[in-house]
Amino acid sequence: MNNLGKTVSQRQLRVGEMIKQSLSMIFLKEEAKISNLDTNKITVTEVRMSPDLKTAKAYVLPLGGKNANEVVEILKEFSFIIRKVLSKKVELKFLPKLIFVKDESFDYAEKIENLIKQTHKRI
Repeated sequence: MNNLGKTVSQRQLRVGEMIKQSLSMIFLKEEAKISNLDTNKITVTEVRMSPDLKTAKAYVLPLGGKNANEVVEILKEFSFIIRKVLSKKVELKFLPKLIFVKDESFDYAEKIENLIKQTHKRI
């Protein structure tokens, strides 16, 4: 794996996976009380840690992909609440700052799949 030319350490991967699982459980059990948001329908697809483990970039997508940008904006706005709940779930020297990002990988995969289908139709 690469992060702008730098390899990702095992520790980054391990901590990222731990944060991902914890965030998924927080959303699933609706432990973070966020008004106007049904968190149990949010999927955390990946969490990438910065090399110093002080920043976690969480890639999220609501069920069905509908209103994804709105959901990400709400998560960004209430990240301090989510971070507070997360602090009770994980034991780290420094609790990372959470950055929520819309996961574009499914859109990209669908685009590639459509291109492959178009190519097969031409043959």
